[in-house]
Amino acid sequence: MTTSIRATALEPDPSFDTAHTLGLLARIGRQMPVYGLPVLTIGLIVLFSILLPQSFPTLFNLRSILSDKSVIALLALAATIPMMTGKIDLTVGYGIVLWHILAISLQTQFGLSWPAAVAVVLLCGALFGVINGVLVEQAQIDSFIATLGTGTVLYAIAMWHSGGRQVIGSLPDGFVNIAGADLFGLPVTAFYVMALAVVLWLVSEHTPIGRAFYVIGSNPKAAVLNGIPLQKCVMGAFVASGTLSAFAGVVLASRLQIGQAGVGLEFLLPALVGAFLGSTTIRPGRVNVWGTLVGVAILAVGISGIQQFGGAFFVEPLFNGITLLVSIGIAGYAQRKRGQSIKRRIAEQQIASHPAGAPKAPAES
Repeated sequence: MTTSIRATALEPDPSFDTAHTLGLLARIGRQMPVYGLPVLTIGLIVLFSILLPQSFPTLFNLRSILSDKSVIALLALAATIPMMTGKIDLTVGYGIVLWHILAISLQTQFGLSWPAAVAVVLLCGALFGVINGVLVEQAQIDSFIATLGTGTVLYAIAMWHSGGRQVIGSLPDGFVNIAGADLFGLPVTAFYVMALAVVLWLVSEHTPIGRAFYVIGSNPKAAVLNGIPLQKCVMGAFVASGTLSAFAGVVLASRLQIGQAGVGLEFLLPALVGAFLGSTTIRPGRVNVWGTLVGVAILAVGISGIQQFGGAFFVEPLFNGITLLVSIGIAGYAQRKRGQSIKRRIAEQQIASHPAGAPKAPAES
């Protein structure tokens, strides 16, 4: 099962690198796959600010968007990591149900201090990352099926642990401030997202590990032939994803200050949409950190604007689903067009090198 579109699917074909001969509109058109989504995001912000001047371009709305979407952004970044290796991790959505309940119950029912509770939750997230990695690389189970299975188990554990009831209790200020504090007038959770994005960007784009992830995602056989430890890299990606999704669960627990099994699953689709949508921009055709954040941003802006227009309760999942289908459709279409253009270019070069009537070189034995 293909879980990621091929790398470089939307990147301009270098064999047609004639930018110096193109007009202004043609050159802008070549850059649209790279910067089109950020431009569209800015356009939506301007549009909603004009149409909703009293409510949209306000600090309150900005704080609301940053606070509400930070957990989704963290989960989207978590989903991005295994996607770099061509795998998908559905436990980012299922796991947060258990992690946020566990973060509260460890303090209110088992008497752990909040730093110890956070450490245990992060450790559990990393452990489930190891399990996912073993299932995918050792047992050779497709990542979609493996993480769907482990995710469902996590959800069942959350139901069993909470008994289907709300987990409540007095929480220390230090834990509440994980998501409740402000920094420079903005929710501190937005700075968590930015700091983690910078770290992931540095690792993925500027270290051998990051390049190994992309090579594995593009061509696993070539990665093995080049000496890249495929199994260790994939397992490392799942461990990082599990740990980051556990941290998202801690942030959610701190924000809600209550644990319940009915909360969390609604984050799965937006997180995956953000990661897939991000693969169509900045580094088109390849999941990337900044693209993921742009994907989450355009979802947040679009949904916020529609809701302020009085959109019904079903608008958000409808918007997320349609956006996912459109983004994957665009990427797939561009990937096919790119393949066709390369084949046509190769055919033209073969015709040029072997004109009609010219003797062909003998085939190698």
